[in-house]
Amino acid sequence: MKLWKKILLILFAVFLLAQIPFIYNRWKFGRLHDKITQLQARETEKLNSNFNDYKGVIHVHTAIGGHSTGSFDELIDGAAKNNLDFVVMTEHTAALYDTSALTLQGNVSGVLFVNGQEVETATDRFLLVPGSADAGVMNRVATPDFLNTIHAQNKLAFITYPEKHKIWDADFDGIEVFSLHTNAKRMSPFFVLFDALWSYYSYPELVLAKYFYRPDANLQKFDEITEKRKSTLFAGTDAHSNIGFHLLGDDAGNKIINLKIDRYATIFRAMRNHVLIENDKPLTTENLLQALKNGRVFVGLDVLSDTKGFTFTAENGAETKTMGDKIALTENSNLIIAAPQTARFVIFKNGEKLYEETGAAQIKISVKEKGTYRAEVYLDALGEPFDKMPWIISNPIYVR
Repeated sequence: MKLWKKILLILFAVFLLAQIPFIYNRWKFGRLHDKITQLQARETEKLNSNFNDYKGVIHVHTAIGGHSTGSFDELIDGAAKNNLDFVVMTEHTAALYDTSALTLQGNVSGVLFVNGQEVETATDRFLLVPGSADAGVMNRVATPDFLNTIHAQNKLAFITYPEKHKIWDADFDGIEVFSLHTNAKRMSPFFVLFDALWSYYSYPELVLAKYFYRPDANLQKFDEITEKRKSTLFAGTDAHSNIGFHLLGDDAGNKIINLKIDRYATIFRAMRNHVLIENDKPLTTENLLQALKNGRVFVGLDVLSDTKGFTFTAENGAETKTMGDKIALTENSNLIIAAPQTARFVIFKNGEKLYEETGAAQIKISVKEKGTYRAEVYLDALGEPFDKMPWIISNPIYVR
């Protein structure tokens, strides 16, 4: 046998051997899927007597902003397939026209679409909701001036890409503590490629979730901020629907072979935001944005199990408050956390771990000190990495 043939055979054998871990991972994804199915079968329905729980996604792009190939039809279909209640679109800005005016707005196929923008100031980047016709020229404006301007117009500004943010001493409304797009940059292309080769077709969301990391630095920064003042955390999909390839096609979107990894329908099944709105109020743009501003929202890694029904409240005998609220410290102050699954609960006070309990669906602890309290919930039963990546991340309750 010629030398080059021997080399090819050796390389082929090495390639086959290298696939063994990923074939094994394919089996593990199947086992994980079965465990999740069993967990969901044991879910306990928890109803919030004061609020309705609306699930949706924040930070979504389409072809309007120039960084995506996603169409409105694909976006609407992806939201409808996932039974989302709302989608906050945040198109990139343009200097000559208002991108937010071109997005979907209002109720479309049973989903509330909100028109926002991803805006750059002279130093920082924000998600502006609703969008503005002037957003395209804000890159010449200092962050404090930008925030003063948009707040005068009753708009909200949330920090996106906090790891790059510069001006923290400013009146922003919240922080995107987790971003699927930013998280994807931490993934190993080699391992993701071969996991995807063997498992993505059957378990696309689980393949992605396997590589999710707890946003330690962003949560630490958020905790530092909320120790002093109120703010809101949430997760962003930063969905672009633009990763993949196609062979042969035309500008009308007709493609003979079209493989897209980050379809909206896939991305929207992974990480969601659950917004709580008072029972006597409908889901409207105004009520949704008010709830986000108030911090009545929690992050749910819903691909592991539906997080609807999670509650985090505080009581002091005379009154009961929920996420985003302030409550007075008394001798009878308690925190109560409930989830639709038996899980591990972790409570943080001013960013420091205060209490932890495993194997419960609800916990209640006494509060003895003033502070900012936040909860995380973990599904340890699913094994790594979900013993480190939270299933649920709450917004704080402020005990003052």
